[in-house]
This record gives sequence, C-alpha cells and structure tokens, in this order.
Amino acid sequence: MRLALTLTAALGLTMGAPALAQDEVTVFAAASLREALDDLAARHRAASGVAVIASYAGSSALARQIQEGAPADLFISASTAWMDALEGSGDIVADTRRDLLGNGLVLIAGAGAAPVELSSKTDLAALLEGGYLAMAMVDSVPAGVYGKEALVSLGLWESVQGSVAQADNVRAALAFVAQGEAPYGIVYATDARAEKGVEIVAIFPESSHAPITYPIALLPDAENAARGFYDYLISDEAAAIWRSYGFRTPGAAEPR
Repeated sequence: MRLALTLTAALGLTMGAPALAQDEVTVFAAASLREALDDLAARHRAASGVAVIASYAGSSALARQIQEGAPADLFISASTAWMDALEGSGDIVADTRRDLLGNGLVLIAGAGAAPVELSSKTDLAALLEGGYLAMAMVDSVPAGVYGKEALVSLGLWESVQGSVAQADNVRAALAFVAQGEAPYGIVYATDARAEKGVEIVAIFPESSHAPITYPIALLPDAENAARGFYDYLISDEAAAIWRSYGFRTPGAAEPR
C-alpha cells in the first residue's frame, strides 16, 4: 500500500511538471526594444520560470499580423498610431493599454564620424556625397515616420528623399550604416547606443517630430502568465532596467 501511494505521488509530480514547463508568453515588440526586452525576459524567467518568446519587427508589420490573427499575448509598439489601430479593431484589451517608454531620434554615421550641426541650413544631401540615407519605411514603420516628419520640419526632406534607402525596420536601417552600406542614417537614440559600429553625429530637436512613445497592451487571448510579465514590465524594477538601455520612462504611466 505504501509503495502504491509512493508511485501514485511520483506519477502525479511527473505528470504535473510539463504543465509548469509549458508556461510561456509570446510578445510582439518593436525591433528597437530587442536588447532591453531580452534582458527583462531573462530576468523574469529566472524569477518566475515563465519563458518569454519575443518576435521583433517594425510595429506596422506586427500590428497587421495581430489583426490577421497571429497568436500573441502582448504587444509593445513604437507608435501610438499602430496601437490606436489595434484598439479600434478590438485586438487589444483596452484597459491594459498604457504608455510605457519614450525615446529620441538621432542622425548616425560610421564610427569616428564628425558631428553635424543639424538645422534648416544643413546641406544633408551634400553630406551624403552620392550615398544613401538609411531609414525605416517612411510611410509605415514608426522610426521612418518620425524621421521623415523631422526632416520635413527642418526643410530637409525634399533635398534627400531621392537618396533614402528604406528598410523594413529600424534595426535594418542601423545595420546599413554599421556595415558601411549607407554613410548616414536616422534611428532611435537607443539603437545607436546598442551598435558600436555607428556614431551619433546629431540629435533631432524634439520639436521637429511627434513624441516617440511606446505603448504596451495585453491581447484578448492573454492568460495569467502574460499578465504576470506585463505587470513586471511596468514595474519600478523594470523601469530602472529600461532606463539603463537609454529609454525614457514616464513618471506617471497610468492605464488609459
């Protein structure tokens, strides 16, 4: 009898283990979040045992995938517009939406490049010397949209629009410059910080573009494990880690 009870208990433990091991969260996140979010996911897994699977791409592509039914639990966009689109189509849990992070926009060149005085008088086309200005897709990917808006605001867009090399996401634009395929590029400040092969040569005035805001929200099919990771990402502990990667964290990010 004692042996039977022991075997039953052991079988119960064995059968229960896979359920714990299967706890995982799928996050769709803007490409610019990669290093910071990977770090936070690893810390969360160490503390909770919950694995986080992150899919990184341009926010526009991710939002469209969510609308088409791609399985995900959590979305972090680099654009309020794409989160607005998902809220409008009923593809997020609206009361979990909040503004999580902020960022800056910079002009980059290869490592060791000289600073550029960025203003309406800057001859950016001449600086390119026949090369390309690397940017994310200017009509859909947030980094590209912000970049075009900044160039238009400074009166520089018309002179360079024919020389823009558009990439699927901001990290691809960053790679163009880091690999020497484009002499200059426009990316987020945090992207430039993550890549040793580039130099920040100018910072775009914040007044030249809309605020760069990263909203976060749970998706309708999210379960408890996703809620736990969401709560961690908006915590004070996570805020310090986000800031260590160069992101800004709002002082009062209350749910909308």
